Amino acid sequence: MASLVTERGADRIVSACRTTIGDSLRSVTYFTRDDFEQLYLRSDLERDADLTTFVGHEWRGFKTTQAAYQQSELGEYEYTIRVFENGFLVRVTTETEGVFVTTDGLTLSNFDEVEMAVRGVLDAEEEGQAEETGA
Repeated sequence: MASLVTERGADRIVSACRTTIGDSLRSVTYFTRDDFEQLYLRSDLERDADLTTFVGHEWRGFKTTQAAYQQSELGEYEYTIRVFENGFLVRVTTETEGVFVTTDGLTLSNFDEVEMAVRGVLDAEEEGQAEETGA
């Protein structure tokens, strides 16, 4: 099975999340419009989450958010935080790919750090792919 993200890219995404979140990191999932790959799952958690539904919702959510707030005075969309009883989900996306990260409790500054770290990796991977294809 071909990987959606390079091994180096996956390692960089997980490392960025582990560095900014630490032991509160629960999971990291990379996704595109058509597929997904779970890059990290903390050892004390079960592999029973319905990631297909999560990814479908997060992709549609991104597209809906982009359309709904396109002309907003709030500025450009940056990332999404979802709050749950047992933790948080942070979604960081580009036009073609995204990552959602689940965590235990964090502060708003932690979320900003996660977004900047993940976006930096996604942007670097996208630039690397463009260089490889000559685009």
